[in-house]
Amino acid sequence: GSGSGSGQVSGVSCPSLRSALCAPSRVLHLRQLPADVSEQEVVSLAAPFGRVAKLIVLKAKNQAFVEMASEDAAAAMMNYYTTATPSIRNQPVFIQYSTHRELKTDNSTNQRAQTALHSGNMASSGEGRGLALAQRPVLRIIIENLFYPVTLEVLQQIFSKFGSVLKIITFTRNNQFQALLQFSDAVHAQHAKAALDGQNIYNGCCSLRIDFSKLSSLNVKYNNDKSRDFTRADLPTGELEPPAAFGVALPPYSAAAFPPTFHQHTGEPRVSMATVPSSLVSPPRVALHMAPPAGNSVLLVSNLNPESVSPHCLFILFGVYGDVQRVKILFNKQENALIQMSDGTQAQLAMSHLNGQRLHGNVIRVTLSKHPVVQLPRGGVGPEEQALTRDFSGSALHRFKKPGSKNFNNIFPPSATLHLSNIPSSVSEEALKELFSSSGFTVKAFKFFQKDRKMALLQLSSVEEAIEALVELHDRQLDHNQHLRVSFSKSTI
Repeated sequence: GSGSGSGQVSGVSCPSLRSALCAPSRVLHLRQLPADVSEQEVVSLAAPFGRVAKLIVLKAKNQAFVEMASEDAAAAMMNYYTTATPSIRNQPVFIQYSTHRELKTDNSTNQRAQTALHSGNMASSGEGRGLALAQRPVLRIIIENLFYPVTLEVLQQIFSKFGSVLKIITFTRNNQFQALLQFSDAVHAQHAKAALDGQNIYNGCCSLRIDFSKLSSLNVKYNNDKSRDFTRADLPTGELEPPAAFGVALPPYSAAAFPPTFHQHTGEPRVSMATVPSSLVSPPRVALHMAPPAGNSVLLVSNLNPESVSPHCLFILFGVYGDVQRVKILFNKQENALIQMSDGTQAQLAMSHLNGQRLHGNVIRVTLSKHPVVQLPRGGVGPEEQALTRDFSGSALHRFKKPGSKNFNNIFPPSATLHLSNIPSSVSEEALKELFSSSGFTVKAFKFFQKDRKMALLQLSSVEEAIEALVELHDRQLDHNQHLRVSFSKSTI
């Protein structure tokens, strides 16, 4: 019968018990696949061992034929799966050499097979890449375009579709949210990497970049929001312990790492691995389309510097992570403020990135408030108190008004390097450096973008200084109609 490829295959293979005696072939025969198996899932079994040349899936028979680019790759795959039975969605799959030396198929007529081959081969990165790493059960995961907070629970939910997740450690390094995740078996780690590398957790953001870790196991000392050993419910939470207590030497958690008590507010977002048709040019978006976490949109910010803080300054800083609607500095306790974002997701994001950062010399604390909205002052309050509450709902400075705006993909934790954009062609490097230094900031480095002189990177002496500079100079008028846009950069110079 013919399946999703247009090739002719008679389903002839060596008897499974004698598969060891069967002559090696580049073609492998897979049986007992799940009824609605996807091409992507079949490729994910083979991709860790080298490039997959051709693919035929016989859905009616629950079988597939995979032709590897080399006999070595096919042999490596057979040897590996002889000791560790492969499975797709917890269903064991039988695999053996086929009597076919090659597959006669025209995959170009089959978009799904082509897409699966392309993405699988991209993920396997290289012919028969050394299996030393591929045989480890620990994955290193980097999440890019972190527009929605991604919790340890969300990672567990996504990755456990591929096998039993034993342990997870999350941390922030180089301004990026990362995780180490250990499966019970290296094969599960391979499947997860092949299927998820390059995918988005939420529509259009939170992309997964996955590699095998050099570690063969994780040593988790505490069960809390940053680390979890699912095999040991007895571990302490150790909230106040230094991060060095982990078995892996991790950098100190920066403020961009998610604060304790984080998962209490996010609820359990649902993951549906809906496959979305994709072009071959971009990585396939088997978007994991999770519902972004909902929840309270009002933040309580404490330990502000009452001498320096203003509603406008909080509007600009928190506006990097969402559209600020209202700001109220409390009249009787001016080190505290309430900030109302557009929705709960933006509030979570601002909290995860700004809690623990320094503003005007003070380390600020950001938590979710009990208040559902920020009330505007009633009549009869004095002008001083009135001035401490501002409504910004109609502001032209909102960064996320346009659905699908590029700004959604450029949200990064505070860093010492700022991204400048909307620079008029009349403004020189010297003029921009002077703008920052005359405002009291120390410019360490500057670089225009090669392809687009409207953008530049500018490095200051510290994250704290960059926060001050962003608050002061974002939207500064540079010529008669162009205003400077400032955000935090993920790159350094």
